[in-house]
Amino acid sequence: MSAAAVALLFGGAGILLAASPAQAADVSYKVECVPPAGGGSPVQGTTTASVTAPATAKVGDEVEVVWKTVKPASNNTDLMDLPKDSIKPIGYAKLGGAQSGELKMEGARSNPPIPKKSPMVLSDMKAKVKLTKAGDVTISPGKYDVDFSGLLTHCTPQESVGVGATIKVTEGGGSTNGGTTNGGSTNGGTTAGSDGQTDFPGKPIEVAYTCGDFVEGGIKTPVTINAKKNGGSYDLTVKTAKDVMKSPADLPAGALKPSMAIKLGGADSGTVKVSGPANKEPTPKGAGVTLSDMTGTYKPGKTGKVTLSPDQLTIEVVMAPAPAEPIEVPCKAASSGVSLELDVTAQAGGSGGPSTTGTTTGTTTGSDSLAQTGAQDEGGIKALALVAGTVVLLGAAVFTFTPWRRLRGTR
Repeated sequence: MSAAAVALLFGGAGILLAASPAQAADVSYKVECVPPAGGGSPVQGTTTASVTAPATAKVGDEVEVVWKTVKPASNNTDLMDLPKDSIKPIGYAKLGGAQSGELKMEGARSNPPIPKKSPMVLSDMKAKVKLTKAGDVTISPGKYDVDFSGLLTHCTPQESVGVGATIKVTEGGGSTNGGTTNGGSTNGGTTAGSDGQTDFPGKPIEVAYTCGDFVEGGIKTPVTINAKKNGGSYDLTVKTAKDVMKSPADLPAGALKPSMAIKLGGADSGTVKVSGPANKEPTPKGAGVTLSDMTGTYKPGKTGKVTLSPDQLTIEVVMAPAPAEPIEVPCKAASSGVSLELDVTAQAGGSGGPSTTGTTTGTTTGSDSLAQTGAQDEGGIKALALVAGTVVLLGAAVFTFTPWRRLRGTR
């Protein structure tokens, strides 16, 4: 919508009419923004919004409203750089005067890279509202959410918010039926099964991983577990955020391969292993490392509601020329939560009980994996007591380990 004119959609007939000049006003108000778990403390600040709408319209017209964030309430935190096209704003404007209601508005997931402590950049939010009554209809900006790769920061006004735009609505053609709001609920949440449903999207869970000496400072990323029913089993797809860490060296294509243990809870127990393909493109030193989507299959061993939570992450590193054995980077989940809940039916040969479902990451010794041992002992691979740089497992296998930080000198 230009600053000079707005196209009005007449009564759903698909006829675009010339509109009266659009008008906008800046409105500033105090808000409190509450980040998702693990994202830090609530932040208080003042946001400035500009609301654009046509100056005049007729009953039955459907008009477009635009909410532009002139000044965000705060800058990006000091936790992480936000990658390009990772932010989506969702706003809730209030209608008043001749017509009341709440107008849900959404912006595109479009933003430049936003470094730590830099000003937030939010795309314009838009929505259409059907005008049902004659008179002055006021539009005020209100609460809004900032969606970062599925993680929501909720910003709520802490004072009365002024009017951003007023539409003078006169009697005219078109139906007076219809509501004033767009869309519905904004939050997903844990998903339970229902008859006929095959796709089960999970909610993002902020997970903090400690990786010992391999990855200094560890890894913090939202993890989302999605499921698709396949007969009595469920095909799992696990996604992490872009650029979860910086590359310590020039990594060739095929150098990094992720896998993760998904912890079962509720009616079932154990873990399910998911794994992803290696990186297809080389990654320069200092560039962001993005892990591929990981997939696996969950076959229920018990009947009832089962929760799925992200657990241990393992990154297999193969440098060129490849060593005798890949380097395994074990990352222990210091914090996690339930991403998905399924209502399942037990299958023959399914999981259940205290045993682990599927193959755990790493070469095993007894009931624990090598990757688990490395992550649990003082948080670093150096604590594996690698006397003379080697350790013998199962009486035959000899492995040599190189901490992640030493990869900087590999190439």
